[in-house]
Amino acid sequence: MRGQTIAQTESNVRRLDENEYRVRSQSGSGEYTVLSTEAGWNCSCPDFVYREQKCKHIFAVELSLELRRRIENAKRIVPLDFQACLSCGSERIVRHGIRHNKNGDLQRFSCLQCGNRFSRNLGFEGMKASPQMITSALQLYFSGESLRNTQKFLALQGVKVCHKTIYNWIQKYVGLMEEYLQDFTPNVGDTWRTDEMFVKFSGNMKYLFAMMDDETRFRISQMVADHKGTSDVRPMFKDSIERTGKVPKTFISDGANNFHDAYRKEMWSPYGETPSPVHVRHIRLAGDMNNNKMERQNGEVRDREKTMRGLKTADSPILKGYQIFHNYIRTHEGLKGKTPAEAAGITVEGDNKWLTIIQNASHVPQLHGENGVP
Repeated sequence: MRGQTIAQTESNVRRLDENEYRVRSQSGSGEYTVLSTEAGWNCSCPDFVYREQKCKHIFAVELSLELRRRIENAKRIVPLDFQACLSCGSERIVRHGIRHNKNGDLQRFSCLQCGNRFSRNLGFEGMKASPQMITSALQLYFSGESLRNTQKFLALQGVKVCHKTIYNWIQKYVGLMEEYLQDFTPNVGDTWRTDEMFVKFSGNMKYLFAMMDDETRFRISQMVADHKGTSDVRPMFKDSIERTGKVPKTFISDGANNFHDAYRKEMWSPYGETPSPVHVRHIRLAGDMNNNKMERQNGEVRDREKTMRGLKTADSPILKGYQIFHNYIRTHEGLKGKTPAEAAGITVEGDNKWLTIIQNASHVPQLHGENGVP
């Protein structure tokens, strides 16, 4: 715990090279040298020298290295094969046959610690349909199929569910994935675009505003508002800057006043501490200053909305789910077969990207285990 307290302040642990570190004492009166040797870590502090025990300074270096490693690997989302005993929590488990259900097969496990036998489906516990069928439904729906057509596809696979059940799947897993993916910072470019499109919500006309990166086509943020040119779009600008940790050098929009007002209040630097981005407001249908990429992205949303014949509520999980589908699942020819997330430095591995994200969102590893050890 003391090593964790030291490591939490970045300046307390200084890296001289890959084998030598300087760690500030907790009293702040000096530093200790921590060296990596063939026999392990050595520290110059009295605790290690006289007691020959692993000291808090070595723990601080190890925790600092673990933090650095996690930051370096934070943009890789890999498939999980994590299973633990549901009774005692032990990871000493072995495969023990297949459990055959009417909606799919589940792997059974036996715990070598307590002898318990169980089936576990990470991220899909308690679901009657298999993960393959649920993720297939997500893929079909966000690719453009309706809920009822998706229901018919599942019926051909032997899974009989109501179309409302499929919507419940979408609502559940979109919320889970959205919260998890918020922790990933996309490495976007220096040119951003924004635009709006009208969308019907229960027959009422509203506008969907969105911000995208020109280089990676990453859909950074979006919001729903009542009016086209007078609604306050500052929350979308603020969220885009917080999500990416930067302000673009060039910002492209149409001539709507609310875009320029938000730019002046959220992006422009009045005192010149940092260079303000250039706001290009006079876009054309042809030439360098067009907004064709943004219009194409809005066209994808329009295709999805037509299948649904409008949306019900402004906070519908469909819009958030489409944003996830566009950024992390759908590949783009303009990006040479990559997803916008991959172009922005976030890689989702595995053949089934839906499954990979849901598994990781259901089991987010903590920095420390029960005993405070990484």
